[in-house]
Amino acid sequence: MPAPIPRQRAIPAVESGQAPAAFSPGGQPGVEPGEPAGSGSATGAAAPADSAATPHLTLLVIEDDPAGSLSVPEMLDATGKPIRIRSARNLTEAERLLTDDVHCILLDLALPAPGRSPEPDDELATLKHVLRLAPRHAVLALTASGDAERGTEAVRVGAQDYLFRDELDARLLSRAIRYAVERKRSDRAERRLTESRLRAQENARLERGLLPTPLLEGSPLRFAARYRPGRSRALLGGDFYDTVRTSDGTVHAMIGDVCGHGPDEAALGVELRIAWRALTFAGLCGDELLSTLQQVLEHERDNDEIFATLCTVDISPDGRRAGLCLAGHPSPLIARPGRPAQLLPYENGGPALGLLPGARWPRQQVELGGAWSLMLYTDGLIEGRIGQGNQRLGQDGMVDMVRRQLAQGLEGEELLRAAVNEVRELNGGELTDDVAVLLLDRKQ
Repeated sequence: MPAPIPRQRAIPAVESGQAPAAFSPGGQPGVEPGEPAGSGSATGAAAPADSAATPHLTLLVIEDDPAGSLSVPEMLDATGKPIRIRSARNLTEAERLLTDDVHCILLDLALPAPGRSPEPDDELATLKHVLRLAPRHAVLALTASGDAERGTEAVRVGAQDYLFRDELDARLLSRAIRYAVERKRSDRAERRLTESRLRAQENARLERGLLPTPLLEGSPLRFAARYRPGRSRALLGGDFYDTVRTSDGTVHAMIGDVCGHGPDEAALGVELRIAWRALTFAGLCGDELLSTLQQVLEHERDNDEIFATLCTVDISPDGRRAGLCLAGHPSPLIARPGRPAQLLPYENGGPALGLLPGARWPRQQVELGGAWSLMLYTDGLIEGRIGQGNQRLGQDGMVDMVRRQLAQGLEGEELLRAAVNEVRELNGGELTDDVAVLLLDRKQ
């Protein structure tokens, strides 16, 4: 909790040039107006930097003073407008008067605790009740003259400051109100910032946990991947990928893209990836697998306009052949020693998942050869701009770029890093779309 503000002597009325009593607890105006705030220092606290941030301040006074000795002077805020005062004799009445336009509460600590208080012997039970009742309001604790220990404890519990009953000078009180309001606003802003940081850290941990871990134990194939979400400060986007090796030695890889870039699309991508992994381990492949994934998509998407593109590859245990299925997705790129990199056949692909009920996705047989590198990617890699116009890199531009980078001897992680960085540079800055790139290669 914040430490209490050191107390300073209140400025007497004769020094401040004003009469001490102008407002009664009932809030009726007296004869002499209060002096405008900001002409001196009484509490030791600096005046708010932005005094116009709290115009038309309203103070709720909660006190039970049968003798009527408590008087609240008339006060002006930093803009010269009167600080409005409401008065309540008990907590029930205070709850009724505690509307959204109240900025600060002046609570008499001598007020009896609520009848059903869980801590009837606690001297600050009333204050704790008010803090629970008004968690967003600034609170000033009013205590008997000289009872600094109780006032300090009130600040430790949650009040913004404390005042002595004989210090209710207009200048002191008006500045204390403004200070309490600004301090409460600052505390709330800091709390929101802390909560936002904690949520961001939790989201980051969650997203990292949702990124795939390739399951390739026992396979001679090498794996590399790069992922760059289009959402600012996000770790996960609508693109998704995965790679697993089944018990028969076949290596299955896939990459996909849910239309859109928000957290809902990212969540749907994770669901499709997990479903793909489960279906693959269950023995599904090709058209049967994609048909089932389309059913998952149709049940999980928010509306009928959401769709997803997908590319799946199943590589035989000997690593020389592969089955390829395309669901509205760009065809992978293959590079072999002594031959220029090129795209795999894409003429027999099917539609994106979620577009056509009852669609079919033919599985194409592809000869890979003895040594090769196979790159799967999402359209974020090819749709970035090049130059100042609207021209896009496209698949042909990507193929030329990868050929050049392979000629420089780049491979694995270095190749993917160079490809993504060059696409970003050609775009003239960060890419707005998600980018996922997956590389599998086999040495002969």
